[in-house]
Amino acid sequence: MTEDIGALQKRLRSGSLPHELLKPGHEVALRSGDRQLTRDELRTGAGQVAGGLSDLGVRTGDRIALYAANSLDWVVAYLGVQRVGACAVMMNPDYHSAEAEHILQDSEPTAVIADADRAAIVAKLGLRVIRLEEVPRAATPPMPDLTPDAPAAILYTSGTTGRPKGAVLDHGNFLAQGRGALEVWRWTARDVLVHALPLFHLHGLGMGIHGSLLSGGSATLVPFTPAAVVAELTRNDAERGTMFFGVPSMYHRLCDWLDENPTDLSHVRVFVCGSAPLPPALFERCDRLLGQPPVERYGITEGGIVVTNPYDGPRQPGRVGYPFPGVEVRLGELDEVLLRGGQVFKGYWRNPDATAEAFTPDGFFRTGDVGEIGADGTLAIRGRIKELIITGGFNVYPREVELVLEAHPAVQEVAVAGVPSDQWGEEVTAYVVPSLAARLIESELIAFAHERLASYKCPKRVITLDRLPRNAMGKVQRSLLTK
Repeated sequence: MTEDIGALQKRLRSGSLPHELLKPGHEVALRSGDRQLTRDELRTGAGQVAGGLSDLGVRTGDRIALYAANSLDWVVAYLGVQRVGACAVMMNPDYHSAEAEHILQDSEPTAVIADADRAAIVAKLGLRVIRLEEVPRAATPPMPDLTPDAPAAILYTSGTTGRPKGAVLDHGNFLAQGRGALEVWRWTARDVLVHALPLFHLHGLGMGIHGSLLSGGSATLVPFTPAAVVAELTRNDAERGTMFFGVPSMYHRLCDWLDENPTDLSHVRVFVCGSAPLPPALFERCDRLLGQPPVERYGITEGGIVVTNPYDGPRQPGRVGYPFPGVEVRLGELDEVLLRGGQVFKGYWRNPDATAEAFTPDGFFRTGDVGEIGADGTLAIRGRIKELIITGGFNVYPREVELVLEAHPAVQEVAVAGVPSDQWGEEVTAYVVPSLAARLIESELIAFAHERLASYKCPKRVITLDRLPRNAMGKVQRSLLTK
């Protein structure tokens, strides 16, 4: 008998992060360079950090910000924050002073754990700084009584369409996300994840770290370069990677490297790609060079990975697949993707108006993404409602135009946006990073589009760029294109 959706959501949400992530064991849980931590060492370290934070006066429910680059110490500190029952505020280590100030003023943390490169920024804001290199340790305190509804972390939206908002995710949200990943990607204790994603982000944290610990497997932290990733994927049999998660820009660079340095990666069990659309041409290139196409998936800050292409069965370019276990997907007005499930958050930090606006009366979260559900039940993302271009009274979704232009051999990457126009209201404009393999001629690219799209959808201008402006997770920042 198929499990009832409500029972499934309850099962996936059950427990708390420290109980589930810090299981004892002698197996290696994390590696970075020459350093490694077993599950017992990770459990002990997190407990001692919790003790040190407790001695400093940190209590259950307090907020502790993490403002540091990827490292094993970051992971231990994060797990210590969870172990003491506090709520972790995630911060992009690339944030400059003004960006950090907004998040820290909004979240009002009790303290900020920052590494040496960022501690001075926090100190100037008058907040309590705990140096990551000097996080105090003490006797492990009793395990706090945390329910699945207890706040676990505040993650700030990317801010591509406005000021970042703090999404409050609870323990149940994270556990449902991680357990769902184990089911759909067949994650087991035998797996080694090569982890090159930012730890402050849901892809790297909620899937990468949480998934590795929940599965009983291990993760190897590595700064992203194609050579470093391939080295970890091909090291000795006991430690070589069996999984890799990345964003399209990473796969572009990985494929460029593999073109020059052919490598047998047939032992890698699964490559996962998301956080930005995967162009069909790159999908095919990965299939050739990696030995399989990546599993493209769709996720949001407010709910983690919610839709994925199947591990078994066909992976379709341009489509992000089927709902995660316990996630319900439907389309609303303007074909907006709506979500409900145990891994979807309940609201934004101290922002009741934004929270009320974000949900339908029956509890579905409004993603702001435009989708299309095929006859086979798979979802495709066609763009953002706020990125809708209205030209001459017609609606144009940028992603539809981008998919066509990406098929042209002179186009390596492209982003489409609307530019104000006295005649049309907005002009469809293509911002293109040319391919080295073919010459880009504006009139030819526009003619190429006219052969495949209705006239009003075709770009009126083509602007060439050396690179597209992207945020830390590879999403194009369209607002910067039209400035």
